[in-house]
Amino acid sequence: MAITENDIQSVKQRFGIIGNAPMLNNAVRVAMQVAPTEMSVLITGESGSGKESFSKIIHFLSPRKHGQFIAINCGSIPEGTIDSELFGHEKGSFTGAHESRKGYFEVTNGGTNFLDEIGEMPLGTQARLLRVLENGEFIKVGSSKVLKTDVRVVAATNVNLMHKVENGKFREDLYYRLNSVPIYVPPLRERGKDEELLFRKFASDFAERYKVKPISLTEDAKEVLLKYRFPGNIRQLKNLVDQISVLSTDTKEISGEVLQSYLPNQTSLPALYKDVAGQDLSEREILYKVLFDMRKDVNELKRIVLESVGNPSNAAQIVKENPHLFAEVQPERSITREPAVFNINGNGKTTEEPAAEVQDISHEAEDDSLSIEKKEKELIMRALRKNNNKRKYAARDLGISERTLYRKIKEYELES
Repeated sequence: MAITENDIQSVKQRFGIIGNAPMLNNAVRVAMQVAPTEMSVLITGESGSGKESFSKIIHFLSPRKHGQFIAINCGSIPEGTIDSELFGHEKGSFTGAHESRKGYFEVTNGGTNFLDEIGEMPLGTQARLLRVLENGEFIKVGSSKVLKTDVRVVAATNVNLMHKVENGKFREDLYYRLNSVPIYVPPLRERGKDEELLFRKFASDFAERYKVKPISLTEDAKEVLLKYRFPGNIRQLKNLVDQISVLSTDTKEISGEVLQSYLPNQTSLPALYKDVAGQDLSEREILYKVLFDMRKDVNELKRIVLESVGNPSNAAQIVKENPHLFAEVQPERSITREPAVFNINGNGKTTEEPAAEVQDISHEAEDDSLSIEKKEKELIMRALRKNNNKRKYAARDLGISERTLYRKIKEYELES
């Protein structure tokens, strides 16, 4: 039976999905189409874009709708206990296991498990999950008895799983098993005027809750709203409307200037970017990529400088062959004083310096070589200091899970 626009609108209303963006409607349509089947589904999208709502559509429109539905955040469960949480454990299987416990896959037999942040799942647990998906079998922690379960798995991630597969951090066989049907949930900034609809909906909800008049936006405020990228997506917009509803006591009509005062400063990097290979990159990955490129250029520049000093007659040819490093240099001037080298100063201009300073330039390039590990360590230390060593809030600032932060703290020996 074909799915009509009226069917999509009805489902959106039932599950509280606001908006009419084509990409959003397509995601709803795919969820409705795959719901009656037993296929595994992988929902991708940025954090806060509403992925859990689509897992509920799949469950409650399926033959399993009378079974249990459990949402599990894999990133919030410590690595040492995630196997017990998912598959259960026997009494005495580890310290603190005072009694046997059923895991989520045993409890939800006949229902659906929604595994959010699947990319944070440890490799050992991934192998156990693959076995469940392949033949419905699992073994409790501390047991040797094979148990059977009939659970549908809907997974979600806000990272590029294929990128993790290539780096050996996610099983390739599990990726293809989960990704039977992909559903992409668009971020808020790709949904056009849905932002206004959501703003009005949240404003109405909070007005009812706080017994006040709902806030509204002027025309210039609407322009500010649409221009803002909302890296936190729907969750950020909802918190913003909540904040303004409580604090705007003078007037309930919000101007562009007032709205701008509530918005945090935008970063120059986009929240999501696709590289030349078509892979999604986060802000952090983009930064690392830029740092790597900078280091590569510095090393290349150092090599060229040394070669030009060793053979000044080739300097003009070297500059000509590397325009990206010497954009402001006129090759004819490179051999007016022999020997000469090229140095890039702070304002991006290229100047000539005597050969006597070549050794200093070499050392400077060496000292300024960029270490990704060092930068990552510095970012983690800054986040911990800012949040008084509270890892939950530091992890949120860094855009990673608490378990990932804990692993990084141990890796860099930052524990006090």
